[in-house]
Amino acid sequence: MICKEVKMKKVKLTIEGMHCASCASNIERSLKKVSGVKEASVSLMMKKGNVECDDSVSDDDLKKAVARVGYKVARVE
Repeated sequence: MICKEVKMKKVKLTIEGMHCASCASNIERSLKKVSGVKEASVSLMMKKGNVECDDSVSDDDLKKAVARVGYKVARVE
């Protein structure tokens, strides 16, 4: 059996429009639904999201996941 190694990357998102813990929770849930995302955490206080995902996940995929629940990604690092 051949096992293909999947490269992982960590992405930091600066997110605009969050007002409460529920906002952060909704964004986190939406990010985790993206195929290839292994872990996502969003901090309301820092206005940041941290995502660990496969190399195949694009910045646009993450931006769309945030936009899907009504928020905007201001910056991707």
